[in-house]
Amino acid sequence: MNQKEIQNLIKELLEKTNISVKDIVVTEEGPKNTWFRVEVSEPHFFTLREGEALFALNHIIRKIVENNTTPSPAGHSPLAGAEESNFDFLIDINGFQKKRVENVRAVAHMMAERARYFKSSVEVDPMSAFERRIIHEFLSDATDLKTESTGFGPKRRVVIKYIGAI
Repeated sequence: MNQKEIQNLIKELLEKTNISVKDIVVTEEGPKNTWFRVEVSEPHFFTLREGEALFALNHIIRKIVENNTTPSPAGHSPLAGAEESNFDFLIDINGFQKKRVENVRAVAHMMAERARYFKSSVEVDPMSAFERRIIHEFLSDATDLKTESTGFGPKRRVVIKYIGAI
């Protein structure tokens, strides 16, 4: 499926729930990440309970896209004409996800500076897989730090390890 088809799918699915869609803006962050920023009249349906319904919407749309995309010979499913199999997209309702991502990046930056200052490992509070991924991606270019997830289930967390200058 291409971006326009995904955009139409989001609009159609939301309108079937009687939520009016004001606008959908597609923004690409790098070659593999695409944001579908959706403006709706009643965002509280998606942002209550820490965005549980928004995460469910992302999951449903992702599964529909996966099922409607033909796999490549290697078993991967490139989306929106992307040549790489790691194409990823995120649906954001009225900026809720953007604020959440910015907050997680701020925590990652603060904890990374703490690891550098004390030259030791720092554990971040337990968080969802989505939030852990944000931290891993945010700190992936740091040559003096290494990140890894530890723990199981709801207690899984990111550990930021100071490894020194390389």
